[in-house]
Amino acid sequence: MPSPKAKNPVRSGGSPVLSTNGRFEFVSVNRTPPPHHVQRQGSDPAAARLRASESPTRRRGSGSSTGSTGVQGMPEEDCMRLNPSFIEIALSSLLAIDLWLSKRLGVCACEDSSWGSIRPLMKLIEISGHGIPWLVGTAYCLYKSDSAAGQEVMLNLFMGLLLDLVLVGIVKALVRRRRPSHNRMDMFATFSVDRYSFPSGHATRAAMCGRFVLAHLVLAAPLRVLVLLWVCLVGLSRVLLGRHNVTDVLFGFWMGYCQYNLVELLWLSPLSLQGLLGQVV
Repeated sequence: MPSPKAKNPVRSGGSPVLSTNGRFEFVSVNRTPPPHHVQRQGSDPAAARLRASESPTRRRGSGSSTGSTGVQGMPEEDCMRLNPSFIEIALSSLLAIDLWLSKRLGVCACEDSSWGSIRPLMKLIEISGHGIPWLVGTAYCLYKSDSAAGQEVMLNLFMGLLLDLVLVGIVKALVRRRRPSHNRMDMFATFSVDRYSFPSGHATRAAMCGRFVLAHLVLAAPLRVLVLLWVCLVGLSRVLLGRHNVTDVLFGFWMGYCQYNLVELLWLSPLSLQGLLGQVV
């Protein structure tokens, strides 16, 4: 008489498994299944779909827990970077527009550029706004001037040019903004701080000298227009040659405009000039 365990093998804790000879065999869950059974379970489509349906849930749960832990453990400065302020966004956008516009306007950066044929003319305008020709010319006029009024004007212009060099050098050393990538370092008589871009020294000098000439020299209307046109061309040449970004030139114009106010504030009177010349002689 068959035993009850043989009649009802499922109740004994086993599960039917199809063997290689086509018969069902009962394997206990308490023992390790044979290798061919493990292989069939790995290749079973239903089991694969079940594991695929369960794994995203587990991944989402683990990801959420990890994300919450990461946010809680994140430093405060990193959290602040994730939420930039309106000013930071505006400055970043302005910088991006400045770089894009400066590169588009650098049409004379090299001979192969779209406007490379006028590069020699732009370099001539560049030299006209350089500090060395202005210093040499002002010193020569100061030496050749016969009147005290002329000497006074030339001396204050000379002092203003020196002040411009000092202030621009300090700002460039502090900001340390690199020149545009499309610039060619073939400028006339450069110094160590000239590898930096902000602000444009040519723009500051042009703005200050333009205001100085218009205020202290009696010029006809056409000449006054030419002075203003020269100031604008000097600033434009800096961008067309790829020497500076647009914001470098705009800030340089503003800085040179303010430098003239400082020159007027520190103006040397005829009495101060005579005392200074007497000490030098």
